[in-house]
Amino acid sequence: MSVPAPPTAPSAGTALGSGLGPGAGGRVVSTVHEPVTGDGTTFASRSRSRWRSARWPLVVLLSIVVVAVLAALSRPPVSSIPLAPDNPSPQGAQALARVLEDQGVRVDHVQRVSAAVSKAGPGTTLLVTSDVELLPEQVDVLVATGADLVLVAPDQYTLDSATGGAADVAYSWGGGDAVRPAGCTDVDAVAAEGIRSSGSGFVADSPDAMVCFPHPDEPGSGAYLVVQDGDRRVVALDDSRTLANQTIGQDGHAALALRALGHHEDLVWLVPDYRDFSTGADGVGTGIAALLPPWVGVVGLQLLVVTIAVALWRGRRLGPLVTEDLPVVVRASETTRGRGRLYRRARSRGHAAAGLRAACADRVAGRLGIPRSAAAPALVDAVVRATGRPADQVAHLLYGPPPADDAALLELARHLDQMESEVYHP
Repeated sequence: MSVPAPPTAPSAGTALGSGLGPGAGGRVVSTVHEPVTGDGTTFASRSRSRWRSARWPLVVLLSIVVVAVLAALSRPPVSSIPLAPDNPSPQGAQALARVLEDQGVRVDHVQRVSAAVSKAGPGTTLLVTSDVELLPEQVDVLVATGADLVLVAPDQYTLDSATGGAADVAYSWGGGDAVRPAGCTDVDAVAAEGIRSSGSGFVADSPDAMVCFPHPDEPGSGAYLVVQDGDRRVVALDDSRTLANQTIGQDGHAALALRALGHHEDLVWLVPDYRDFSTGADGVGTGIAALLPPWVGVVGLQLLVVTIAVALWRGRRLGPLVTEDLPVVVRASETTRGRGRLYRRARSRGHAAAGLRAACADRVAGRLGIPRSAAAPALVDAVVRATGRPADQVAHLLYGPPPADDAALLELARHLDQMESEVYHP
C-alpha cells in the first residue's frame, strides 16, 4: 500500500517567475514559509542526557575493573605446582629458593624448555624438577646446554642422556625412613652428613660416577648421584623431599640442597609444563610466543571458531542494499490488518485465498522436504502420505477454486490450518 506524497508548497522562484500578481486575474500569491524548527536540544543537553542514561552501567563496569585489579595486585604471586620456587605449600620449594636468593644466587623460574635453553649455559646451574612431562628431544636440548645439571628423580633415559651412561636407576625401594649417612667423599654430601630418602636410588657404572647415602639393604645403590665430566657437574636426587618445604629442615636436606644448587651465581629453575612442546633448538618458542601465557592458543582458536560461526550466521542475508528513511513507520500487524481490510472492501476473496494457500504450501513443502520448484502433484502426494487424507481433498484445499463468500474463505482457512497441523504433528 503506497502512501500518497504530501502536497508541496510552490517555491519562491516559481511564485516570482509565474507573472502572477495584482495584474494577473486580481489574485495575489503569497510565498510565506513556516520557520524551520528543531527538537529543542543542543549538543550539551544531548550529552547530559546520554551521560545520565549510561553513568550507572559505566560505574558498575569501572567498579568491577577496579576490584579485579586490586585483587590481582594484592594476591601474592604464588602457585600450587610441586617443587615450584613460588609455591609456599608443603609440596613447594619456596623456602629453598628464598634462602638461595639471600645467599646471592639469582633464581630464574621458567616453565618452558625453550626458555631454559636460552638462559642456561656453561657457568650456570640448571635444575629440572621433573622429567615426566618432557619429551626425549626436550631432554636432549637441556643436556646440550652445557650447564651443571641437578635432576630430581630422573628416569633412565634422562639419566643416560645427562651422564653418558655412567649410571643407572637402581629401582630399589623399601629402605625405610631411617637417616642415611653420606658414605662417600663428595664434599656436598659430607657436609650434609645424612638425609632421608624413599626413592629408587642410583647405581654407578663408571669411575666418573659416585653414589652417596647408600641404601641400607643394597650398599651399591645410593640416593644421591654425582658425575663429574670435566668442568661440568651432574647431580641427581632420587627423592623430591630433599627440596620440599615440608622436609627441607630435616636432617641434612637443607645443606645438601643449598650446596648442590649454589655452585654458581645463576640458577635456572625449570618446572616443566605438560602443555609445553618447545625445544629451542631452532628458535622454537624463543620469540614473542614464549612471552604469551600458555592458554593464548586455545582461547585464540575458540575466538576464531566463534568468529566463523557468526560470519556464517549473519552472512546468509545481505539486508537492504539501500537504507531509506520512511516518513511513517507502520507496524507489521497494522499493515497485515490493513491489507486484509482492503481485500474485504474489494471482495477479493480469490487473492486472500491464494495468499493463504501459497503460504500453507510453502510451509508444508519445507516441512516435508519438497523443493520450491516441485510440481503440484508432488506436493499433493507428499501431503497425502503425511496426513492420510484423500488426494482429491488435499488438491482441492491447496489448488481449488476461490471461495464464493466470506464464510467459505473462513472455512478454507480453518481446513488449511488443520491440514498443516497434521503435517507437523502426524
